[in-house]
Amino acid sequence: MSQTIDRALLEKFGNLELLAKQVVEGFITGLHKSPFHGFSVEFAEHRLYNTGESTRHIDWKLFARTDKHFVKRYEEETNLRCWLILDHSSSMNFPEDAKSRNIFNKSQFSAYAAASLIELLKKQRDAVGLGIFSDNLEELTPAKLSNTHLNMLNSMLSDILSRPVPNKTSSIVESIHQIAERIHQRSLVVIFSDLMDSQQNLDELFMALQHLKHNKHEAILFHVVDKEKELDFNFENRPTQFIDMETGDEVKLHPSAVKQFYQTQMQEFDKEIKLKAGQYAIDYIEADINKGLHQVLQGYLVKRNKMIKGAR
Repeated sequence: MSQTIDRALLEKFGNLELLAKQVVEGFITGLHKSPFHGFSVEFAEHRLYNTGESTRHIDWKLFARTDKHFVKRYEEETNLRCWLILDHSSSMNFPEDAKSRNIFNKSQFSAYAAASLIELLKKQRDAVGLGIFSDNLEELTPAKLSNTHLNMLNSMLSDILSRPVPNKTSSIVESIHQIAERIHQRSLVVIFSDLMDSQQNLDELFMALQHLKHNKHEAILFHVVDKEKELDFNFENRPTQFIDMETGDEVKLHPSAVKQFYQTQMQEFDKEIKLKAGQYAIDYIEADINKGLHQVLQGYLVKRNKMIKGAR
């Protein structure tokens, strides 16, 4: 299901919502042709029939095609409340050479992924809200499914694309605690962050995520990374100036002199965060900006299907 992003192709759509529709339609088409075809993809008008309920709304024509019982859904139905939470700190503007590499930087990737999830949630008649944080929780909307509300969310995402912020730090732990306190109904919270402020305090991060779980919420943590640069440390073999995008601190070094040590540290961090995610029952997914948006949609669907099965 992996698919690289052709930045030029996506940008030609111009409108964020139109782009998201193209991504989701391509994803749904791919589901029919992949090992993931078992997912329910009749989002707009149907849901799976639950044993014991009335059969009068079963779509028998769809049953003849799929050999599955689907019930026709109505506008007011919603099975899920979902909040999409985006890290808007300056480190998310990495890499600065994204356009020349025909990819999106981490902030752009997260915004396009969120817009695509909004389109998917809209097709499923699920309510969606949006949160934005950097060094504090900047925005947290209600979760709704009206077209007016969804248009507002897409406008907020477009604003993120148009205003990269310099020298702004991240406080994901405090932001998650605030979100846990402000969301009162059981919900799915989907977080996009590069976790740059969490490498020294993973325990605090997972305690914040556990706060969500304690308040009966489910969570998916998308760790947004540029695998080529941030994990594999593939830089030209020459003296290079590295700049901290959040503080502005600079250091000049030869990449080959630190590459092995750096990779070892990142591998240890990767191992530790996956171990803690398993211990705390948090769905953790590494989202590489060099790959397509389908990895995000697939991760969300896997989680949603687990939640549906768990509720039965």
